[in-house]
Amino acid sequence: MSTSDFEIILQKLSPLIQKNDTSFRKAIPAKVRLALTLRYLATGDSFRSLHYLFKMSHQIISKIIHETCTAILMVLKDEVKMPSNEQDWLEKETDFHNIFPHCVAAMDGKHIVIQSPYHSGTEFYNYKHTYSIVLLALVDRTYKFIFADVGCQGRISDGGVFRNSLLFQKLSRGALNLPAPFTLSGCDNAMPYVFVADNAFPLQTNIMKPYPGEHPEGSLKRNFNRKLSQARIIVENVFGVMSSIFRVLRKPIPLQPDRASNIVMSCVLLHNFLRNSKTSHNLYIPPGFLDRIENDEVIPGTWRNEQPVDSALRSLPAVASRNASTPSNIRDKFAQVFVSHNTLN
Repeated sequence: MSTSDFEIILQKLSPLIQKNDTSFRKAIPAKVRLALTLRYLATGDSFRSLHYLFKMSHQIISKIIHETCTAILMVLKDEVKMPSNEQDWLEKETDFHNIFPHCVAAMDGKHIVIQSPYHSGTEFYNYKHTYSIVLLALVDRTYKFIFADVGCQGRISDGGVFRNSLLFQKLSRGALNLPAPFTLSGCDNAMPYVFVADNAFPLQTNIMKPYPGEHPEGSLKRNFNRKLSQARIIVENVFGVMSSIFRVLRKPIPLQPDRASNIVMSCVLLHNFLRNSKTSHNLYIPPGFLDRIENDEVIPGTWRNEQPVDSALRSLPAVASRNASTPSNIRDKFAQVFVSHNTLN
C-alpha cells in the first residue's frame, strides 16, 4: 500500500476509531490503530507478537483490531459492487468474451479455518474435520470482487452453502437483472449469460461447471472444460493473491466466527480498494504475479510459489448430483459453440 492510500484510509476511519484523551492517559492515535490492524492482516502475527512490537496488551490489541475492521467494513463497503442493470453485466461480459462468451463472472467458495467456536457443537465442523466459516464470491475479469458473502457455517456442504446464500436467492427470483438470453455465432438458440464455477456448485441455467471425468484430447467436452478453466482461473488468482498478501488467511484464524468474518471481509474490501488505486495497484500486484494465458496455455503467476501447504483457505467439496436436462443442454450448446468458433487447438 502506498503512503497516500494509507492516509486516505486513515482519513476515512479516524472519526470512527479515534478515542479521546483522559486525565489519566493519552488515547492511542488512530494512525497507530490502523497500522496495527494492517500489520495483523498482512502478517497474521499472533497478538503476543504484536504486543512486543506495539507495546500494548493482548486485550487492547484484540479490541483495536476488531473495532478497526468493523470501521473498514463501514467506510469501504462500496468497494464491492454487484452490477445493477443489464448494461453493467454486458460490460463484464466484454472482458470475458474472448475466453468464454456470455460469461459475466467467475464464482468460487472457500472454507476459512477458525478456532473451535464456544458452545457451537458441530455447527461449524466441516468435512475436513476442522472448524470453518465459508467465503462465497463472484469475481470479474479485472480480478475484483463484485459479490462476497462470508460467515456461513462450515458444516453446510454439497452445494448447501450456495443455496443458503443471498446470491442464490436473487438468482432464483431473477433479481440480478442479468441480460436476456441472446444468440451466439455458431448457435441458433438464444444462450443465457452465466457464471463459471467448479464442481462444488450445481449446474444451472446461469451457472456453468465442467463436465465430470476425464475426456480425450480434442473432444468436445475436454475443449469446453479447458475454456471454462481459463475463465475460472480469474477467481483462483484472486484467492491466491489474497492469501499471499493478507497472510492472516494462511493459517487458522484464532477468533470466534463473527470476528473472523469481519477479518475476512476487511481483506476483501481492501483487496478491491488496492486494485482500484492508481498508486498502490502495481505495489499490491506486481507484474508477473498473476497467471496469464499465452497460446491457449496457462502460465503460472509467482503467487503460486508462495502458497503454504496447510492454508486456512480450503476448497468446497464437489457436489455429487444429477444435472437437470435444460442446464445440461445449455452446457452442450456452449461446447458446440467453442468448437464451431475454432477457438481451441
